[in-house]
Amino acid sequence: MTKISGFSKFSKDEKIAWLTTKYFDNAQKARELLQLYWNSDLKLQKLHDEFSENTISNFYLPFGVAPNFTINNKVYAIPMTIEESSVIAAASKAAKFWNDKGGFSAKVIDTQKVGQVHFTYAGNFSTLKDFFHKNKAQLLKETENITANMVKRGGGILDLELRDKTKDLENYYQLYCTFETLDAMGANFINSCLEQIASSFKNLAIQQLDDKKPQVIMSILSNYVPNCIAHAEVSCPVADLLDEKEEAKLFAQKFVEAVKIAQIEPYRAVTHNKGIMNGIDAVILATGNDFRAVEAGVHAYAARNGQYSSLTQASIENGIFKFWIEVPLALGTVGGLTSLHPLVKLALEMLGKPSAKELMQIVAVAGLAQNFAALKSLVTTGIQEGHMKMHLMNILNQFQATNSEKEKVIEYFKSHTVSHSSVVKVLENIRNGA
Repeated sequence: MTKISGFSKFSKDEKIAWLTTKYFDNAQKARELLQLYWNSDLKLQKLHDEFSENTISNFYLPFGVAPNFTINNKVYAIPMTIEESSVIAAASKAAKFWNDKGGFSAKVIDTQKVGQVHFTYAGNFSTLKDFFHKNKAQLLKETENITANMVKRGGGILDLELRDKTKDLENYYQLYCTFETLDAMGANFINSCLEQIASSFKNLAIQQLDDKKPQVIMSILSNYVPNCIAHAEVSCPVADLLDEKEEAKLFAQKFVEAVKIAQIEPYRAVTHNKGIMNGIDAVILATGNDFRAVEAGVHAYAARNGQYSSLTQASIENGIFKFWIEVPLALGTVGGLTSLHPLVKLALEMLGKPSAKELMQIVAVAGLAQNFAALKSLVTTGIQEGHMKMHLMNILNQFQATNSEKEKVIEYFKSHTVSHSSVVKVLENIRNGA
């Protein structure tokens, strides 16, 4: 393929013309498809174009809702953006299951976020330590032009530490900084503070350290936030889990055992947690937050004890079944896409314009609900029965079934097991008049 110079300076039409001509067998068809997904509202399309770089079209994902979530005695309809079949249905089913059992309870344990100035220093550690303690107040003072508004609202820099990491990497140290960013996710705020601290640190070192000078490698926030934690849980008497008491007892035992397996078996834990993230990511996307940052932090947290493990826990004590999750979530409800993307604003309004803490609780509940629904299926009917029925429409669309054909196939599979091959066979029979 041909390389190109100055692509970013092309207009959108020029970018599309070049791409479709160079990379597609049918340039006109490719161009029409890209334009099909443009928004007819030119002002809105311009807004979408400016979210990112080199934009040529929009990529749509379904925007759905899981209603009837009772969280801390308040009822929510939770917006979810996801393309995977059965996720929203499973969340809704879990919400309905727990509604007459007290619903979900949730709380925020802490909201601390972290950033680091990474640097090397070949001199004596005691000299560096004395220098840091002497200048710590000045380093913080020189961020005040950045932190003033955040401090007024009750946030800002919580602490600044010098950390010796030379046992792990020769001459490596950190300025380890903790933050409270309130309703903002705070990435830009944190990075701005860190870069100011790094600049001040270098300048003060030039003035005060006679021999070896620290060399700043980089200044950046961390998406690992083990002290920014949301907790969500459900509980009820074991006997209330199912209509038949003996079945309820067996179900609870198998459920707890399934969670224990995910706690000690990484192969299972990865899939277990992926299901949790189906619910978490869907709400994060719908509310304009950074699902990639959350994913990275969550999976690091799942491996914090040296082995990748389940994010959820379950127990049976004194006849009470309890199921809970603790998950790191650095979220925001102001700034970024939350104030720009129209559907994000709609999603946040749907949730009652929550604070960041309230959103953390809602997201944790979505993850717990998703995990409950998955485990309930796994230890009873199996995961495929419900999932394949939800996947049925995707298979029918893949084979371009008509509305009449869809009605007949759906009716047939109300009493038959869904599989890809069986759907194809039934559809072929209908088309052949069988």
